[in-house]
Amino acid sequence: MTNPRTLVLIPARMASTRLPGKPLMDIAGVPMIVHVLRRAEEAAIGRVAVATDTPEIAAAVTAHGGTAVMTNPDHPSGSDRIFEALQKLDPQREVEAIVNVQGDLPTVPPQDIRAALALVADAAVDIGTLVAEIREAEEHTTPSVVKLIGSATGPDRFRALYFTRATAPYGEGPRYHHIGLYAYRRTALERFVRLPPSPLEVREKLEQLRALEAGMRIDAAIVTSVPLGVDTPADLETARRLLSKT
Repeated sequence: MTNPRTLVLIPARMASTRLPGKPLMDIAGVPMIVHVLRRAEEAAIGRVAVATDTPEIAAAVTAHGGTAVMTNPDHPSGSDRIFEALQKLDPQREVEAIVNVQGDLPTVPPQDIRAALALVADAAVDIGTLVAEIREAEEHTTPSVVKLIGSATGPDRFRALYFTRATAPYGEGPRYHHIGLYAYRRTALERFVRLPPSPLEVREKLEQLRALEAGMRIDAAIVTSVPLGVDTPADLETARRLLSKT
């Protein structure tokens, strides 16, 4: 039995500079967005829906038995899109926790979705997210690999102090690759989407810094690996190879 107070939302749009139309790209016989939907359903933590501005995506989701919510095409971010979907799906305000799973993560492990949600069971935490230790040497210096700098608050858990595209923290020791999957307390999501972009958010091009600059608490669970994000044709072929084996 899933929790009626938890809602998993998957924002999905057709626009992509490197891989246009990727939510509907075929992977092992079904559209990529359906694979993400299945992973979220397998997490078994609450109702799951896709938030989209594209009728074709909504049709693909419903054709495979999922729920789709049409949203405004002018939203600046996935957070704004899921907030609109939340309001449409839960006008009675029964949902207390919202999990935002990116629509281009077809191999995300269901247990990692559960790990993000578990963080907001702590009343002090506004937002939960995920990190994995960097293992590849080049990822330490690659700006596209976002690093979390945090203080350990327990086994396999950090309180986030900062996120950056730079190589950080300085010196010897592990660094952690941030995974853009979030669990929000409802009150935190409502506050977040009403905040203006913050100076550090604009400079680093990282939306989560808006929350930190506003004094919100973000905790991160350490997971074993970074799920494949499908951004390029090469990523798509890798996803097809991985999922054809399941």
